[in-house]
Amino acid sequence: MQAYEANFDGLVGPTHNYAGLSVGNVASLNNARNTSSPKQAAKQGLQKMKALYDLGMVQGVLAPQERPDIAALRRLGFTGSDNEVITQAAKQAPEVYRAVCSASSMWTANAATVSPSADTADGKVHFTPANLTNKFHRSLEPETTGRILRAMFSDQRHFAHHQHLPDNDHFGDEGAANHTRLCSDYAKAGVEIFVYGRHAFDSSKPAPSKYPARQTLEACQAVARLHGLSEHGTVYLQQNPAVIDQGVFHNDVIAVGNRNVLFYHQQAFLDTTQKLSEIRRKFGDDSSLHFIEVPDQQVSVADAVNTYLFNTQLINLPNGEMVIIAPTECQEHAGVHRYLTELCQQDTPIRQVKYFDVKQSMRNGGGPACLRLRVVLNEQERQAVNPAVLMNEQLFATLNSWVDKHYRDQLSEADLADPQLMIESRTALDELTQILKLGSVYSFQR
Repeated sequence: MQAYEANFDGLVGPTHNYAGLSVGNVASLNNARNTSSPKQAAKQGLQKMKALYDLGMVQGVLAPQERPDIAALRRLGFTGSDNEVITQAAKQAPEVYRAVCSASSMWTANAATVSPSADTADGKVHFTPANLTNKFHRSLEPETTGRILRAMFSDQRHFAHHQHLPDNDHFGDEGAANHTRLCSDYAKAGVEIFVYGRHAFDSSKPAPSKYPARQTLEACQAVARLHGLSEHGTVYLQQNPAVIDQGVFHNDVIAVGNRNVLFYHQQAFLDTTQKLSEIRRKFGDDSSLHFIEVPDQQVSVADAVNTYLFNTQLINLPNGEMVIIAPTECQEHAGVHRYLTELCQQDTPIRQVKYFDVKQSMRNGGGPACLRLRVVLNEQERQAVNPAVLMNEQLFATLNSWVDKHYRDQLSEADLADPQLMIESRTALDELTQILKLGSVYSFQR
């Protein structure tokens, strides 16, 4: 049966802002407190979704989180009406308030880890929302993420949903941003690669010293168990602590994989030679597997982080051609653009690069790959997906009109404390759940 790698992109929410909350994410910190444009950010994301749909890809939409998170503020002791809670929190605990207004759920590469049915013991597609425990503002996401995923992939004959891992740093899980899958064909069993930053229960093992390692080995192993993955189809790979300390907060900032290609920086991993040999052995058909290592001499880690060379989407078009979906920052950097131009002329499956303007996302610390969650689906499973979340001409037009109706052109840090913004956001999200036929996934609806 034919299978597809579908991309489900996060729809940027109406409170898109630059709070600079993510220590270890250089772009996020550099743009802290700048004025954002929620409308422009949402439209940039929709343009990318539509462009991939036009290329023949299966493209879906993942709804944003409700922000500000009033329920979280009530758990932290703020009382009264919703408006009073906002006013109290913004005045008494502005750092906490900025956190509960975070727009970070737009990066759906962090939403969950997904294993296709070809890899799992029960032959179902498995989803585990990421607990995102390393950052308070992100740890607010998994409950709603789980509800949204269940509303999109509701058919229990084909889809299995797990609760996120325990909310503790020992099981810190950042989702698909630290997970990739290699295979000879999407429909066939593949090798799932889990990348971690540290061992939670063994402090003698290598770990970064400047920035946090957000993903633990133990979290990776737990997700693999939940998904029923075989030992033969799983590889655990440690990220180089030195690159984490250079701002590589997730593996998808320094490596990306698709089908039979692993595209990575020379400094990405520890024990690279040994681990690549393990991947080759488990992949099986050695001749078709391509490891593309980008040397320091051609692209430095700093340039890779600044342009998000590896936070690109690596996709197979319906005609079989492999393409990189890159941010325009890669095109504007002479060295990175030169490298990508030369790469397309080499003897690898990658034949072309398409550039997209996602600057609103880039300034907040996420490139094209951050915006999407990859879900491999066979034809039966694709038919079982909630059809209202799948991109088409009508949905693109409807969502653009929805953005025009509800989103602000500009949003400053001071605007976050405006109770009217909460009302605007809830009105927008309530309408969105009807457009996408999600039911009552938000706290204010329940």
